Amino acid sequence: MGGTKKPKGLQQIHPFTDLHLFSDSSPLVIEKGEGIYLFDSSGAKYLDAMSGLWCATLGYSQQRLTEAAQRQLSILPFSHTFRGRSTPPINQLAQKLIDLSPAQLTTVFFACSGSEANESAIKIAWSFHRSNEETSRKKIIAHQKSYHGSAIYSAQISGSPMMHEHQNAEIPDIIFVTEPDVHKQRLQKETTEDFVERLATNLEDLILREGPETIAAFIAEPVMGVGGVIIPPKNYFEKVQKILSKYGVLLIADEVICGFGRTGNMFGSETFGMTPDIMTVAKGLSAAYFPISAVLTNKKIHESLINLSQKIGLFSHGFTNSGHPVGAAVALEALKIIEEDFIIDHVRDVSQDFRAQLSKISADPIIADVRSIGLMGAFDLNVLDKDSGNKLMHCAQKHSLFIRAIGNTIVLAPPLIISRQEINLLFERLSVAIKKWKNRIN
Repeated sequence: MGGTKKPKGLQQIHPFTDLHLFSDSSPLVIEKGEGIYLFDSSGAKYLDAMSGLWCATLGYSQQRLTEAAQRQLSILPFSHTFRGRSTPPINQLAQKLIDLSPAQLTTVFFACSGSEANESAIKIAWSFHRSNEETSRKKIIAHQKSYHGSAIYSAQISGSPMMHEHQNAEIPDIIFVTEPDVHKQRLQKETTEDFVERLATNLEDLILREGPETIAAFIAEPVMGVGGVIIPPKNYFEKVQKILSKYGVLLIADEVICGFGRTGNMFGSETFGMTPDIMTVAKGLSAAYFPISAVLTNKKIHESLINLSQKIGLFSHGFTNSGHPVGAAVALEALKIIEEDFIIDHVRDVSQDFRAQLSKISADPIIADVRSIGLMGAFDLNVLDKDSGNKLMHCAQKHSLFIRAIGNTIVLAPPLIISRQEINLLFERLSVAIKKWKNRIN
């Protein structure tokens, strides 16, 4: 990198997380957003088929969200939520989330990102067991290929190997189980039902082997987004939950990607029959217009935290911007838009077109394992070159389309406001990019 010439006036021009991709060139500078499109500094217009990072669910020009932020900034630009304080927008947002969430969730804790929400959820799970004098319950179960954040612990409970390769850290008491990927993990001649039964049996065997009294929680995404849109069989979580309940293990639903309409329901937990004890949300909560996240818990967990606090003092946890009033105001308006504009109905409607277009490209023998749910989909590249995904991603960018490569899996998650015509345009550009990319590798 020492020989890379930097544009005049810019310092540290490379986004750190993508340093390996852009070490020999300047970053793409995005200056403007409108609808589902982004514009770079040269004026080039891109269709964003990834909603930024799964988060710009309502697109880039929702005036109601910017006005909500402006109104709140003019009234109260900041107030913390420590020592019993709150604000009107936070109170309203907490109640709204409880009303929208699965019926058993009754309490909300606010944070600023999905990583913070998942770390908070783990802390809450540990405190719950301590309150019940089960202090040995510390282990966390997670899926291979899962992604739960990039802070120290949330990265460690992520089953994606890339989250660990640069860290000189190994945290004990994290156990990984096989991801419910029918395409890649089902054995030859094994039915989907047999596959689910095998994973459930393996989970119970693991719990018994480790000792039920040592396990605090199982954290799981309804659909594993960063893992490559791994969609579980519909009865998978039903069987998992029966086992967890049998041995007193909490279920944490990581709804950071799936929440607020992505799967065709308000939450992925509804889509896949999950009944979480704890649920985390972020991204679509504010449609990415302000950093905000939340952890929802059921009544028994909330009461256990109160009991523990009475015994040993306050639950010492929180962040400076937990429950930021501007973020709450924006999130409230985003939820209003979702309801008033019938966004979830729209997702269910256009997802049929999305699925049909994905099915069309699956006719190409170089495309494998096409799958989708709601407005999230993926396919694998049937090639040996490990960098093919990145090459196709950059080829798509040259054809005015933003997609995401995860290894040789291509992921799509457009804003939920995308129209049928725009879905057609997305796949027209993707088809051109695939054709150009294939010509280069042949």
